[in-house]
Amino acid sequence: MQAKDSNPPDGGYGWVVVVSAFMVMGLTAAVLKTFGLFFVEIQQHFDELASTTSWITSVTIAIFHLGAPVASSLCVRYTHRVVVITGGLLAFSGMALGFLGLNMVWMYATTGFLQGLGISFSWTPAISIVSHYFSKKRALANAIASAGECAFAFTFGPFFQWLISQYGWKGALLIIGGIQLNICVCGVLMRPLASSCLLEASHSETETPPGNGASRIDKEDKSPVTQKTFNWMLVRRPEFVLYAIFGILAAMSFFVPPLFLVPLSYSLGIDESWTASLLSILAMVDFAGRLLCGWYANLHVTKTVHLLTMTITLISTSLMLLPLANNYLSLAIFTGFYGFFFGTTVAVHITVLADVVGMPDFDSALGLFMLIRSTGGFVGPPLAGLIVDMAGDYRAGFYMAGATLVLSAGFLVTLDQLQQRKEKGSQTHTKPEKSTLAYPSLHLLKLQ
Repeated sequence: MQAKDSNPPDGGYGWVVVVSAFMVMGLTAAVLKTFGLFFVEIQQHFDELASTTSWITSVTIAIFHLGAPVASSLCVRYTHRVVVITGGLLAFSGMALGFLGLNMVWMYATTGFLQGLGISFSWTPAISIVSHYFSKKRALANAIASAGECAFAFTFGPFFQWLISQYGWKGALLIIGGIQLNICVCGVLMRPLASSCLLEASHSETETPPGNGASRIDKEDKSPVTQKTFNWMLVRRPEFVLYAIFGILAAMSFFVPPLFLVPLSYSLGIDESWTASLLSILAMVDFAGRLLCGWYANLHVTKTVHLLTMTITLISTSLMLLPLANNYLSLAIFTGFYGFFFGTTVAVHITVLADVVGMPDFDSALGLFMLIRSTGGFVGPPLAGLIVDMAGDYRAGFYMAGATLVLSAGFLVTLDQLQQRKEKGSQTHTKPEKSTLAYPSLHLLKLQ
């Protein structure tokens, strides 16, 4: 009975949770991705410099990452459902108050801070609860949920542009905020696993002696979903540290290609209309990569950390080859390769994190991983920009991103070797116990 209660259902209502997470990804990460459409409108309205206006997005990204440990700890203390609903209300408040457009500081506080906190409080528990609901199909479930970012980003671009043209940037912010209230609906659908387990345990009390029923409830309280403390001590575990370093290096690279892809295409003399199609290609192949990799990982043919190492290696290869493009066709092909392998990486990296730390510490690990990874996101683009300025060529940024990813793959290999050594060590320790159990007479002779 205990095993049944504590094991993830791996389906059933879990697919409702996956669809809800799919929607949350679209209403948070996709909105953040396409917010650049408001950049020029806000800049012209306040008559500010580009660097001053860009701080709105910078604040949003910073709070999104910095709020992840807070969101995770609140999930541990309360439930994923409560935190997601809170995130939806915060996201709406950020956009609705941004509609007033009082001054630039006001925009930092609303569409920057409040929107970033809302995204953090929605995204983090949504991706976390999917991993709680699935075990064998976790990679596929995470891939489907994360694909919401690509699907919504593909449609939000033209939709947001139309909203701005019809209602102005202020009216568009208010409408988008209203749309983000649907995050609260998704949160309501994210039924906590712990409550159902405790209900089953309390129901079984009527069928078992009081002592057994009480012990069963005690055991349920120790299940991964009902853990009540945030584990900050994960930073002392070598496996988590290695994976966090990988996350920093990967984040340094992932933000670079979208930043320099358009300027590189312009430097090659490619028309603006064709350049815009590169972003559409990027979104489509990213979507396909996430779903295909999730399906493949669900077959359990390849160990997830090995699969992630392969996808990272393929991304770095595509980034090294992309600067060799000299026309639209070759640039589109290499962009497609990069987008596809990026999608495969996003589909599986959360699953690898769950495998590294285990589900009891997954909520804490996700928050800490997001916080630590943010340093790479902050350092990567300025570092790549410095290298581009020194080289006088946008290609240098892609070489930097590819080289950094190769280095990050090295930490994944080290992580895998460490895990293998620990597995072998645990097997050697259990062998003597198995031999005495298999031959109890030998154990008795030793005692005599």
